[in-house]
Amino acid sequence: MQKKTTALIGAHLSIQGGIHNAFLEATKLRCTTMQIFTKSNRQWGSKELTAKEIELFKATQKQSSIHTIVVHASYLINLASPDKRVYHASIKALKEELLRCDQLSIDYLVLHPGSSVGKSKEEGINQVIKALNEILNEYAGNTMILLENMAGQGNSLASTFEELAALHTGITNHKAKVGFCFDTCHAFAAGYPLSTLEECQATFKRFDIIAGITHIKAIHLNDSKKECGCHVDRHEDIGKGHIGIEAFRFIINNPSFASIPKILETPKKSLDDHARNLEIIRSLLD
Repeated sequence: MQKKTTALIGAHLSIQGGIHNAFLEATKLRCTTMQIFTKSNRQWGSKELTAKEIELFKATQKQSSIHTIVVHASYLINLASPDKRVYHASIKALKEELLRCDQLSIDYLVLHPGSSVGKSKEEGINQVIKALNEILNEYAGNTMILLENMAGQGNSLASTFEELAALHTGITNHKAKVGFCFDTCHAFAAGYPLSTLEECQATFKRFDIIAGITHIKAIHLNDSKKECGCHVDRHEDIGKGHIGIEAFRFIINNPSFASIPKILETPKKSLDDHARNLEIIRSLLD
């Protein structure tokens, strides 16, 4: 689990060739945190983790620079789906994701709340709450589910701070197992300004009033290819998009976020792309 560190900065890394291989990339990049998938993010099913895979993963972590690991759940999961087959498959898949996280001793599982196709957002939110309560009532592990704010494309839920707050409020017996992952590109695309220090202060103050800043347990650091309020989710390299550099300077030096993982999801063709963006982030540290 989490150890003390000065700055938890990392990126989403590949598990190609074995789930433990992400640590090798992370160490090359001098990451102190990282995000991974534990399986294919485009398939419902997955092979169970073997005892050998679990042991190798944990042993490799001990030799790495990584303090905190974040897992991103499959993009297929949609707890707000009106299709009963998708809904029940999503519940099953999320339970499996939590099991895998437990087996690997992972702190956080990031989840897209879902899309209420053909339903109102209120109906979609209520359905997600019902699913999460069902799952958490059965779940005895330590991994926390982090609901990610979204850009607001189509019928996606949680593009507003109010919708995130409603999801959290609806959790009955296990609120301590649900937090938030704040994505800078998504927030900006949803209409929350972040391009200046004053805008960052105002946006995070608004988040705190509505949803509670202490519930943010991870941050995705992404610039935006599109303008504020576009509702289009297109990530860009740090400082090259419409958000600009000041938001990342604000976040990386904010005492409220000192102990939480800050993860790049910027465009990547090779490790050099991550290395370049990580160096920019590190250069902003006071």
